[in-house]
Amino acid sequence: MLAAVILVSCSAKTGQGSHSPTELQDSDTIRCLTLLFAGDMMQHAGQIKAAALADGSYDYSECFAYVKDQIEAADLAIANLEVTLGGAPYKGYPQFCAPDEFALAIKDAGFDILTTSNNHCCDTGSRGLGRTLRILDSMDIPSLGTYRDSRDRQERYPLLVEKNGIRLALLACTYGTNGLPVPSPYIVNLIDTVQLKQDIAKAKAMQPDAIIAFIHWGVEYVLRPVNSQQRQADWLLAHGVDHVIGGHPHVVQPMEMRTDSNGKKHLVVWSLGNYISNMTKDTTFGGLMVTLRLEKRMVNGQWSMANNPDASYSLIWTTRPPISGHKTHRVYPIGIADSMLNAKERQMRDFFAKTARSLFDKYNLNIIEN
Repeated sequence: MLAAVILVSCSAKTGQGSHSPTELQDSDTIRCLTLLFAGDMMQHAGQIKAAALADGSYDYSECFAYVKDQIEAADLAIANLEVTLGGAPYKGYPQFCAPDEFALAIKDAGFDILTTSNNHCCDTGSRGLGRTLRILDSMDIPSLGTYRDSRDRQERYPLLVEKNGIRLALLACTYGTNGLPVPSPYIVNLIDTVQLKQDIAKAKAMQPDAIIAFIHWGVEYVLRPVNSQQRQADWLLAHGVDHVIGGHPHVVQPMEMRTDSNGKKHLVVWSLGNYISNMTKDTTFGGLMVTLRLEKRMVNGQWSMANNPDASYSLIWTTRPPISGHKTHRVYPIGIADSMLNAKERQMRDFFAKTARSLFDKYNLNIIEN
């Protein structure tokens, strides 16, 4: 049985690249889809404490207010939920359990899909694995990477998404779960080439326009991909994956738009970095939003994917209450006005921007900052 297709409402977003239903007639000659990829959504103890209210609830409404417009401008926005929603008591590192309000804030910011296969997905055992899926389902947030059992995985994976007349098959997996066992009957997708071959074959059978793999890999705090990442990316592309989006190192790593021997282009993002966290080591307080634009054209009476995917990136960073004086953490675009920041914040922003841009100027391949 093939996984059910997720039809993303065209009226849900009206950003660049969106089409109304009337624009998707057969007489069209071009269809466009803009995807936005963001990194690790984390909740350390400092974030939970900062968001707490006197009545026992949590308020994260300020966290994404300054990047919301950019998120909503994309047709589909996808991020990595690197916490469990296991219910109270809530806790941060090393075994994350976040309030449900955090997931709701992520949705309200404009994110459409969350990956859940990462090294922290088993932090609260079966309770966290099951409740995380239940809460995301209740909020109508499609997810991929962890499953209730083999039947659930069979029915929901790969995740098939359709919007603007373009179909995507999404894959997700992680290098491990911090040594924590995956409690039966739950399933966490791991980087296993035998299983991945089967998953890619199933994805191809869905006849998508593109296959995108989200992979949790690499070495923490290292600014360039290690050999294992390079081998895994090459393997995925060789076996039919079109684009590879990576995370886990908690810092940004370069991006590439490769062209294969057939002239087909493939986006590889080695690490998106943190999207929101309480981390301060080196450049862990910053991250990426990578935008990928896909086109499908009418050729000789039939639709065909155009071989001109275009990708660009923008930088974001998180400011913390002890530095900013605000109640909660805020994600800011790198271009936030100086007048919004104090001297310490400007110093942090400028350090991250200089480090990231220097890295990307040297190692990026055919991808520029927007």
